[in-house]
Amino acid sequence: MLSLRFLFVVLAVLVAMTSAFAPSASFGLSTKTTTTTRTQLMAEPKKDEPEEDGLDLNLEEMFEMFDAADKGKKFDDTVKDVKGGKK
Repeated sequence: MLSLRFLFVVLAVLVAMTSAFAPSASFGLSTKTTTTTRTQLMAEPKKDEPEEDGLDLNLEEMFEMFDAADKGKKFDDTVKDVKGGKK
């Protein structure tokens, strides 16, 4: 029949497999209470913070901004030129 050594090996493997899928201690009953905080994904900006508007540039305008930055031009002047249509 089966040897005693083989039965111990099978029993050890079964115990190891079942303990790997056992629920952790955090799922059990405990007297410890924990508080969790949630992050709001679509949170409104705080009222004391000013709302920022984007530039809403198309691809050509973006490249003009990059070229101006490479040349060392001032940001505000470049935005006025790009959004105003000047070249």
